[in-house]
Amino acid sequence: MNNNRRRNFRPRSQKNNFRRRGGSINSNNTTNFNNNGNVSFGRNGSMNNIHNVEKTMLKFQQLAKDAQSNGDPVLAQNYLQHADHYLRRYNELNDRKENSTEKTKISDSASSQDSTLNKELN
Repeated sequence: MNNNRRRNFRPRSQKNNFRRRGGSINSNNTTNFNNNGNVSFGRNGSMNNIHNVEKTMLKFQQLAKDAQSNGDPVLAQNYLQHADHYLRRYNELNDRKENSTEKTKISDSASSQDSTLNKELN
């Protein structure tokens, strides 16, 4: 292949019937979404997976150590702030997990008590 060959630029012809993901621009749909960029921002659940959050937190802590050893305190502080954010998220997910396990334990014990009462009454 000849990588030195220059490709000619061919502009696309303007198409009026070109549809974007949300439909045509001038559609008369009543649902109007605020398209400021935050609506469709997705992380594929990575912020809800406790293992991914922990891994990211440890990554930023290591980056902060590396930046500090390279003599860049500003970058180290930046990485520490990111690690702190992920630490808060990690703690939040741990609390949520503990609360859900406590609820299941309580409901399991209540259902077992109900079943023993029903057996005693019969």
